[in-house]
Amino acid sequence: MPLLGLRALILLVSLSATAAAQDKNPEPKAANGEAVSELGKNIMYVMQAKNDVYWFGSNDSGVYRYDGKTLVNFTTKDGLVSNQIRGVQEDKSGHIYFTTYEGISRFDGRAFTTLTASEKADPKEWKLRPDDLWFVGPQDSGVVFRYDGTSLHRLAIPKTKIGEEWLDQFPRTKFPNARSNPYDAYTIVKDRKGNLWIGTANAGAGRFDGDSFRWLYEDHLTNVENGGSFGIRSIHEDKSGAFWICNTRYRFGIDAKDAPKPEKGMLKYKREKGFDVNASDGSDRVYFMSVVEDAKGVLWMATYNAGVWRYDGESATRYPVKDGAKEITLFAVYKDNRGDLWLGTHKAGAYKFNGKTFEKWRP
Repeated sequence: MPLLGLRALILLVSLSATAAAQDKNPEPKAANGEAVSELGKNIMYVMQAKNDVYWFGSNDSGVYRYDGKTLVNFTTKDGLVSNQIRGVQEDKSGHIYFTTYEGISRFDGRAFTTLTASEKADPKEWKLRPDDLWFVGPQDSGVVFRYDGTSLHRLAIPKTKIGEEWLDQFPRTKFPNARSNPYDAYTIVKDRKGNLWIGTANAGAGRFDGDSFRWLYEDHLTNVENGGSFGIRSIHEDKSGAFWICNTRYRFGIDAKDAPKPEKGMLKYKREKGFDVNASDGSDRVYFMSVVEDAKGVLWMATYNAGVWRYDGESATRYPVKDGAKEITLFAVYKDNRGDLWLGTHKAGAYKFNGKTFEKWRP
């Protein structure tokens, strides 16, 4: 075959292979969304990206993007994997990630793609790297996910004595329709030393230091006084290095020198006094869904049905959050790039602090 003909044949084969590859991995459809005049009612999360764009994650209507001028709603019609959002975060490149029970969506500024996780949980992939992203897993799974920028790793939360005792008490053979796993992750955060903390449904709070897990469990952190289970929904290390976990009664000094020797697999810690409250149900503590610390070191705690509590280290003040005359229920509190405080609510949209009170936000 003449050299020119051979080159033409090679080029044709190469183009055919490229076209076939493109057919197998088509470019995601651009997400245009729909311009809207207001947010949906159930806003679970508020997040401001590095470019100052706000993202609002809903419990039932996808996500909303606000650039200071236009509010745009994105749903599964635009490529989002689910309209029920369970978390929003950003990577170092500015990509936005949305956690849902159906999977994890990444938005690159143009389109949504769904991350595909490994089918099996590999314990060797429990690694702690500064740029990795962490995501809670689906309900009743007992797993979390770690994304290293290339692969999404499925990771089973290690079994504990407390967790296994819970499973013995509530066996699936007796409760086949229960959609609860003691190892389900409610929250994932990093402390100042870079350790990873996972708050679970009924196994307590676990700390992963890159090599091993150690746990903190106290019954009152998971189970409320008047019955029912709250789980570990929020973990925060304050400016002094103490940890606030779920409720206001105590804070915890982790690895404190004068702390008692722990049992095997448990964290060394001591309890310190939190602050006193008079909850509406007569309790001496309130459970918070979410907490942030402002520039002055003041803690702001969002509760489900008791408003927001502000604690400055000496005194605590409650801020009721209302829609008209009625107090509303809350999901989360968030601090934006300027230090402004936001609330995600149940059936009332998003709220913003005006310096005196929290008021309903409208674009």
